[in-house]
Amino acid sequence: MTEHKTLPATDALMPMTEIQVRQVRDFVDSLAEESQTYWDMVAIGDELSRELHITPELVILYADAVEDYNPWYEGWKMNTWKIPGESPFGPAVVPPLLVSHFVLSVQFDHTKPFAVGSIHTFHDSEILEPIPVGATVRITTRAIDKFIKRERRYVRHEVHVTDVASGTLYFREVRDILSL
Repeated sequence: MTEHKTLPATDALMPMTEIQVRQVRDFVDSLAEESQTYWDMVAIGDELSRELHITPELVILYADAVEDYNPWYEGWKMNTWKIPGESPFGPAVVPPLLVSHFVLSVQFDHTKPFAVGSIHTFHDSEILEPIPVGATVRITTRAIDKFIKRERRYVRHEVHVTDVASGTLYFREVRDILSL
C-alpha cells in the first residue's frame, strides 16, 4: 500500500507545488521581520554583482513580453531549438534593454532584511556592444551617491554589464532609486 502525502491547502484556483507553498509562506513570514528603507540599507561604495546566462528561451520570453519581434534576436527555431541565428553583427543578439530589466535583481541584496518604500525613478543607459544570444554576462551595480532632491532621498547606482568569458563591456547605466 502506497502512503499518500497530503499537500498543504492552497487556493484551488491557483494550485501550488509544495515548494511554491513553502516559498510563499517563507516570504509572508519574512514580512514580519524587521525591515529598513533602501536609503538606510545602502552605503556609497556598496557593490553587488551576479551572473546571468542569456539563453534563447530568456530572449524569447523577454521579446514576447515587450512585443519586440525582431528576427535579429532569434537564436532558436521550432523543432530545432538552438541555432546561431543572424543579425548584422553576426549571430543572433539580445534585445538591447533586456539586461537593464535584470539590474534590480542585482541591486537588492537578498541577504539583508526586506527593503521598504523603494521606487526606480531614473536610468540613463548606454549600449556599447551587442550581446550575443547565449552569452553569460556579469551585472555589477555600485552605489555611487546618495542625495536629497525636493525633500526626497535617492540612491544613485552605476551599472556595468560585461561578458564573463572575454571581459567585453556591453552596457552601462546610471540609475536612481527613490527611498522613503
